[in-house]
Amino acid sequence: MGLWLNRPARVPLQKNMEAFLVSSGIVALAEIGDKTQLLAFLLAAKFRRPLPIVAAIFVATVANHAFAAAIGSWITSLVGPEALRWLLGVSFLAMAAWTLVPDKIDEDDAKLAGYGVFLTTLIAFFIAEMGDKTQVATVALAARYHSLLAVVAGTTLGMMLANVPAVYLGEKIAGRIPLKLVHGIAAAIFAALGVATLLGAGASLGF
Repeated sequence: MGLWLNRPARVPLQKNMEAFLVSSGIVALAEIGDKTQLLAFLLAAKFRRPLPIVAAIFVATVANHAFAAAIGSWITSLVGPEALRWLLGVSFLAMAAWTLVPDKIDEDDAKLAGYGVFLTTLIAFFIAEMGDKTQVATVALAARYHSLLAVVAGTTLGMMLANVPAVYLGEKIAGRIPLKLVHGIAAAIFAALGVATLLGAGASLGF
């Protein structure tokens, strides 16, 4: 009896935990070598003040990904379950291909002189993340899992896992990261999500 009463509460918890873990893992991998991580390297070398840079990256990520997740949740209210399944499946497959494309960044992305370390990083990082693969991934993940808070928490954690070491260790780790391997793993996860979604694995999530 007690187990039966607890079951409804466990299902949403399991979904939220899955959304959180998948979001954090896939974004952390996709962020390695991404434009915004390259920006983190650049800002760290420019200002040499890691604490305000990390704080600004956190605030910019939460704001940007909350916006992206809200769009993902809004999309689910506009598109029928079958169309959403195909849209998300194809989107994840496209993300897999996009992840394999190396990013570049121009130093102009960090030129916001006169605003201070925190505000410069906040603005630069927020702008750089607009339309970036991790933001697009957040939209798709929020639409797939119907869990805005879990997805935003997961993608934010993933961004911090990738960018905090970049800020504090900088070039010491930049050349030691096997980018092709990391991007290959991230692409494989995106592809697996895409195939699973197209095959109907998202049925338990509402589509």
